[in-house]
Amino acid sequence: MTENKLDVLVLREQLVAPNGPYVALDVVDSTGSTNADLLAAAADGAADRTVLVAGEQTAGRGRRDRTWVSPSGSGVYLSVLVRPSAVPAERLGTLGMVAGLALMHAATETAGIDAVLKWPNDLLAGPERAKVAGVLSETVPDAAGQAVVVGVGFNVTALPEGTEPAPGGLAPGSFADAGAKVTDRTELAASFLRAFVEMEAVWRSNDGDVERSGVLTGYREACGSIGQRVRAELPDGALTGVAVDVDPFGRLLLKLDDGTPKAVSAGDVVHLKAD
Repeated sequence: MTENKLDVLVLREQLVAPNGPYVALDVVDSTGSTNADLLAAAADGAADRTVLVAGEQTAGRGRRDRTWVSPSGSGVYLSVLVRPSAVPAERLGTLGMVAGLALMHAATETAGIDAVLKWPNDLLAGPERAKVAGVLSETVPDAAGQAVVVGVGFNVTALPEGTEPAPGGLAPGSFADAGAKVTDRTELAASFLRAFVEMEAVWRSNDGDVERSGVLTGYREACGSIGQRVRAELPDGALTGVAVDVDPFGRLLLKLDDGTPKAVSAGDVVHLKAD
């Protein structure tokens, strides 16, 4: 059995100019966090569409600075620096939706697994809807020009015994657990990166408008949260109701149990089982 290594030469040949849309792509065996590394590089002037891929993260992060388990050789952990200078700042947060759709492409079209998006940043797969991937999008502070680092981590092979459940009690899972027909990490990384840059280019050319770019339509179709009874855990308390839609700002629209409409822009959402 050959080792499932990330092949930097293949990724560069397929994805980096002049053959591809990215300007730079590096693969490192191990790092603390690809997002942290690219945030620092962006502040130093790194170019638009720079990619960093790691075989392992020792300090991988999710939303709210949670730990993302990133063991060596078992997943794909990467970040992309983009500089969409003409996109209004209030729309930059919707890049996470673009990344979510690119993850869906890698999962369903390349790996052939059954998957859905859970608002705002999780990819769930298999009959148990285990969490197999996540997205973390961060705006670069005080950078020379507008910049965003979009990070994704997805579990390809089976996770170690005793991996803790994700927030909200989600079972941890992997592409392999969900029956993936492709578990080659290089191929999956390339699939995600191709889909992301294609969708991001359309999003950017439409000034980050998710309606005009078609991102919102795609996200609604892929979002398994819509139609679910959910609990939204917010900094000032929890709300319970039915998720009815995602709006053009990327907010989850709820119909609370008392009938009140509510738009949630950030927070943890737990899918509740039917009574």
